[in-house]
Amino acid sequence: METLNSRHLPLTRIQKLIGHLMLVSKQTKASGYLSVWADVTDLPAMRKQYSRRTGVRTTTNDLVLYAMAAAMREFPLLSAVIDRESQELILPERIGLGFAVAAPQGLVVPVIQDAGNKTLTQIAQASEALLHRARANQLLPDDFEGANLVLSGLGMYGIEWFYAIAPPSATGIISIGYISDYVAAVKGQPTIRKRINLSLAVDQCIVDDFTAGRFLRRIADQLEDPWSMRE
Repeated sequence: METLNSRHLPLTRIQKLIGHLMLVSKQTKASGYLSVWADVTDLPAMRKQYSRRTGVRTTTNDLVLYAMAAAMREFPLLSAVIDRESQELILPERIGLGFAVAAPQGLVVPVIQDAGNKTLTQIAQASEALLHRARANQLLPDDFEGANLVLSGLGMYGIEWFYAIAPPSATGIISIGYISDYVAAVKGQPTIRKRINLSLAVDQCIVDDFTAGRFLRRIADQLEDPWSMRE
């Protein structure tokens, strides 16, 4: 149907699916929102050195995913699923980490399976393989299964921070922006350093503010000391 000075575009299949899932998530999750800045001055140098040493392309997203997996081992509620009929929390044996990809067919969220037992190199290899398949529209149904927590990043568009909506099956979603410069006092002198914002939207039927805050802080601590994340 067209009206004067307007044009109507039908929704694509994936737009309909994403719209439905986001609406379900907003209607069924009692989401709480937290945000923290992490000083990542040492992160770019560590990432480049690690990539050269291992021969595996390692991105900032990979380092955040690895830090998320490590923090989830300490805070297992972040991977829990709530059974609303029995009013029980179900803790999975393995952690699945999804990450948002702007693929040609639309937004998709492939999942790194068993991320909690993977090294940084293995996470980087898994994310690279999934990213390649997503952009080639070759993801399989199993590639979308089992996301307990999701990562979304918009830093490449100059976005400094934002909150995203977690898929219905995930406990929460972490959003990251671009790495920006800021001025901090170092030994009493103003110094230009680098920082990144980590924002968390989490289901508060499962995770309270205090647990979510400690979890987010744990991720920030790892990114602030990236050399500790090397195997």
